[in-house]
Amino acid sequence: MFASDINQERKTEIIHKIAQKVVDLKLTTIAIVMLESSKPLSFVGSQLMVFFQPIFTSVFPLIQYDEFAALLEDRKNVEILIQEIERLDEEKRQKGKKPDDRKG
Repeated sequence: MFASDINQERKTEIIHKIAQKVVDLKLTTIAIVMLESSKPLSFVGSQLMVFFQPIFTSVFPLIQYDEFAALLEDRKNVEILIQEIERLDEEKRQKGKKPDDRKG
């Protein structure tokens, strides 16, 4: 499977799910640092995922694993994932903020 085999709607869905999980687990900072530092090697990483596929697919559903590995082939998708993580994290922070206490 290649990144071009996945339609834009499905790419968006996969990226959103991954980003949401990262934010829910409060791993935003470490995920962004790791993704930024590994962006130049994203293609190599996707090929490693293909190599380790038999091991990981015993835990993860095959189609989702293949799609994620395919998405990593393109650095643009890694950047989109980073942006989605940042957006969801900011939304979560805004929801968690309390209204300003106004002293008068």
